[in-house]
Amino acid sequence: MQFTPTAVDGCWIVDLQQIGDDRGFFARTFDRTEFEERGIDPFVAQANMSFNHKAGTLRGMHRQIEPHAEGKLVRCIRGTIVDCCLDLREDSPTFGKNVMVELSADNRRALWIPPYCAHGYLTLTDDTEVTYQVSGPYAPQGEKGQRYDDPAFGLEWPADVVVISEKDRSWPDWDGKPIR
Repeated sequence: MQFTPTAVDGCWIVDLQQIGDDRGFFARTFDRTEFEERGIDPFVAQANMSFNHKAGTLRGMHRQIEPHAEGKLVRCIRGTIVDCCLDLREDSPTFGKNVMVELSADNRRALWIPPYCAHGYLTLTDDTEVTYQVSGPYAPQGEKGQRYDDPAFGLEWPADVVVISEKDRSWPDWDGKPIR
């Protein structure tokens, strides 16, 4: 695997190192040691999948608050998405910054979202499937979110939002106070 740091502290793009022959290729998609070498806790508590019918579907911006740490390794296995990590860790040197990365079945790229960062994605194609390896169990009492179009963060999505849940549309704007 090849790890590339992003503008958000602790957020990594993870690309495959393919070993190919006339059958196709082989690649490691997860390696505990390689994650540990970058300061990432490699524990996987659960694995999730989402399916999205339409291009323009937005899911996010979701996060868990202390003590419910939930880092995510996100990979698009069908179609194409733009995945967003928004740093909402008040003690982070990159607080308020975001990174958007195109993940697709074709590029086979993944994105590591550190715990306590907000995460969301926008589908760019119909019939999109996304998988997540998650470092902590989902805790409904720890779920928070920010609106995908909150003016405080200026997220620049590459396409119009066509489908969004009422919950995701209703997350509050950031009020300038520490986020916990």
